[in-house]
Amino acid sequence: MSILTLIATLLKHVGLLVAGAYVLLSLSPVQEMNFNRRGLKNRLFMILFFGFLGVLGTYSGNAIFDSIANLRAMAVITGGLFGGPVVGLGAGLIAGGHRFLIDPWGFSALACSMATLLEGLMAGAVQVKLQDRAMRWQVALVLALIGESMHMGMVLVLSQPLEEAIALVRVIMLPMLIGNSLGAVLFVHVINSIQDFRERKASDQTQKIFDITNTTVAYLRAGLNAHSAQAMAEVIHDRLPVAAVSVTDTRTVLAHVGEGDDHHLPGRPLVTRATKQVIASGEQIFTRDKDLIGCSHHCCPLTSAIIVPLRKGGAIVGTLKFYGSPSYEMNKILFEVAKGLTDLFSIQLELEDIQVKDRLLAHAEIRHLQAQINPHFLFNSLNTIASFCRTAPDRARELILDLSLYMRKNLDSSRGFIRLADELAQVNSYLAIEQARFGDCIRSRIEVEPGCEDWPIPSLIIQPLVENAVKHGLRTREDGGTVGLTICQKNGELQVTVFDDGSGIPEDLLSSLLERRAMESQYDGIGLRNSHHRLEQIYGTEYGMQIDSIAGQGTTISFSIPYREEMLPLAS
Repeated sequence: MSILTLIATLLKHVGLLVAGAYVLLSLSPVQEMNFNRRGLKNRLFMILFFGFLGVLGTYSGNAIFDSIANLRAMAVITGGLFGGPVVGLGAGLIAGGHRFLIDPWGFSALACSMATLLEGLMAGAVQVKLQDRAMRWQVALVLALIGESMHMGMVLVLSQPLEEAIALVRVIMLPMLIGNSLGAVLFVHVINSIQDFRERKASDQTQKIFDITNTTVAYLRAGLNAHSAQAMAEVIHDRLPVAAVSVTDTRTVLAHVGEGDDHHLPGRPLVTRATKQVIASGEQIFTRDKDLIGCSHHCCPLTSAIIVPLRKGGAIVGTLKFYGSPSYEMNKILFEVAKGLTDLFSIQLELEDIQVKDRLLAHAEIRHLQAQINPHFLFNSLNTIASFCRTAPDRARELILDLSLYMRKNLDSSRGFIRLADELAQVNSYLAIEQARFGDCIRSRIEVEPGCEDWPIPSLIIQPLVENAVKHGLRTREDGGTVGLTICQKNGELQVTVFDDGSGIPEDLLSSLLERRAMESQYDGIGLRNSHHRLEQIYGTEYGMQIDSIAGQGTTISFSIPYREEMLPLAS
């Protein structure tokens, strides 16, 4: 056989080996071995995998002068570069040992076996030195060239007679250098490509989990209920390839979106045995057995299920379920996605208790705010009303009603959320009393877009800002000024702006005004800080207040409040 013919034959076999390795690595059972991990189980798998390919490299060679022109090195070198010395040595022992056993003490058996073993060890040592940089085609090329050159040298040294060894090397050296070098390069490229594909796939799944979590987290702030469960199920069903999504508590179906929604109805008791089993045991279930799902409906299209428990504080409070059908097959990836989502959902449900504590703290802060406001404002207001009793009794009567309304609204903060109209009534009562005290020095301008009156807002969120504007912005100026309030709807949110043309806020104080531990000063701003932090606690940090102020020209405070139907106050 000529050298060119041998080269062509080996290259053909290189293509077959690389294609076979690619197909094998793409199989689901191999992917589930998590091929890129370094655990004992996976190391053993890699030793067997690369060793087996090394054995195939022997059989894919050609018999030449009582020896074999082979492709063992391409698999053993790649194994060492990928898995390190243990994998390189293990694969070398399998492939080299097999070469010796098929021709014990043959013409080149010892030299070929030892060379294969040393090539695996050498590649493993390079992996230790280069780490992740070892899996480069340039490294594989150089190692294959060096390894096979060493292989030819060992054949010359260990094979006798020397004349036959020289004749063998003349024929097989160039084909084996080309075949094993090209094979190692292609093999490294295949593994890198598969690794990159898996990483991108894992990244896509992670992105889906974060996208779903980011979308549903706002609903879970109110806890696990029918409203939040329905929203969760709809979001997940829209983003994942599943036949249906269900969310349950420990007794009933809270939401079901997708196939089977004609009999898996929200509000109904749990009917599937698998769900009851998860709630009882706390162990997740992945089943492709329709009977294990246990739906009693004779036409139920659901054939497989992934059911994972939702926990809160260590206790099981419900389940998240992905259902498959003939059109949507469940798989291990969806199983991992479900487990990841429930972990994040469970954390959010536990945070609900913290949010309750935050709301209680905010309520205590309101009481503290009232204690700061009420005594001074009450005494000053009563003195003003007393001065009107003789000179303008009708005006005094109106002021008493305003003071009564203001105090009643101010004290009744236990409702948490109120209608915007109620807050505006309190603002108007406050301004009426202040205008009675200071006359034309206190002017006001209130503009509210029609349709905003029923918007649910936290109590005592606007009135303290108006009071701050009057107290610190207008009353410090001899000629007073104007305090204004504009409210409108924009992009599904209530846009609120409180402004004045008073003395403004000192620049050195402005930057720290909203901090929780802001130092007391002439402009203490307790009402402003309280309103700001309550908005952040309830709606998130993105809904805090923005302040613009210029000394001697005035201050503008703006913020937005999203519409939350679950926060609508009860009719009073």
